Order: sequence, then C-alpha cells, then structure tokens
Amino acid sequence: MTIYTHKGDLPADFTCEGVVAVDTETLGLKHNRDRLCVIQLSDGKGDAHIVQVVREDYDKAPRLKAILADPSIIKIFHYARFDVAVIKKYFKVDCAPIYCTKIASKLSRTYTDRHGLKSVCAELTGVQLDKHQQSSDWAAETLSDAQQRYAANDVLYLHEMMAQLNMMLAREGRTELAQSCFDFIPVRVQLDLAGWEDKDIFDHA
Repeated sequence: MTIYTHKGDLPADFTCEGVVAVDTETLGLKHNRDRLCVIQLSDGKGDAHIVQVVREDYDKAPRLKAILADPSIIKIFHYARFDVAVIKKYFKVDCAPIYCTKIASKLSRTYTDRHGLKSVCAELTGVQLDKHQQSSDWAAETLSDAQQRYAANDVLYLHEMMAQLNMMLAREGRTELAQSCFDFIPVRVQLDLAGWEDKDIFDHA
C-alpha cells in the first residue's frame, strides 16, 4: 500500500480505468453544518490518494472534479448517500454513475444486519479495519499518520468488496434492483440537501 497526500487537488498524473473508490471525511455528519475536509480515492491497484481541501479549494480542484463528474468512471462509495451529498454541496459536482457497497450489502447479505464498512470488509475481504480515527479533527493542517492510514483503508478495499457483492447480487437475482437503487441516489441527495434528510417521503405517516 502506498499513500499519497495532496493539498487542494489531485496530481496531474492521476488516472483510473473505469472505476474509482471514493470516500470523504468531514467535521461531522450534518451537511449544512460540518464542512468537507478530505476526499480520498483509490484506483483499486493498492494506492490511495488523499486530498485535503479547505474553503478556498471548493471552487478549484479541476482534476478532482473532473474525475468525480466523469460519466465513464463508476464511483464506488460505502454509504454513497452521505458522500455524494457532501460532494455536491461543497464542490457543486454531481457524481455519477454510482455504486454503493452499503446498499449492495443490504440487498445481498440479508442474513445479517451488520452493513457498516468494517463488518462488510471483514467478511468479504478478511481485512479488519481500525476505525479509531473516525472521530478526529479532519480539518487539521497536517493529517497524522494514523489519520492517513484510516482514510486510505476506507477506499483501498472497495473494489474487492464490489466484486464480491456483485456475485452475491447476481446469485440472488437482485442486480437490476441494486442498479435502480444506485440510480436513485442523486434524487435522495437532492431531498437531503433540500431539507428532507430526516423524512421518508414514501412513508405512510
């Protein structure tokens, strides 16, 4: 594993072949309160690129934005609903197409209620993730080695997880259903950002 850290944008030589794993780190879990601090990406070949962003960078980062918006590149997230929303809010970028390993897990791993990244990764890849840095200061000017490892690990295994989940979805005949859910994520994000984040508009109540 090699971890590369960057300020503000991806390097000019960053490339990916059709699929890229993406995650974000913020100061909390409220889109309108807690700003985006870090975006990390992996091309699935064992490297992770960690991009630290500050307010002045939100209107910049052309290479990062181009990757996120490229319709020829599938973006893998775990819990895409949050990450896609925070990217849209701060970078004004619509991520598509999207693959969400959490949704895929819920549709295929119906024998468990454990669909967090740590649990899914442990079962499907055998890797035990250390989540101790999840609640740390991601706006720090310099990320600690532990933070960098944590951020990298959140994207390094998503390609393998997607491959395993795709086989399970196909086995259970739920591939098309999963794709329909992925396609709906941008709409769910619009509802979240417009104020319906705590309300299921399909609910009877």
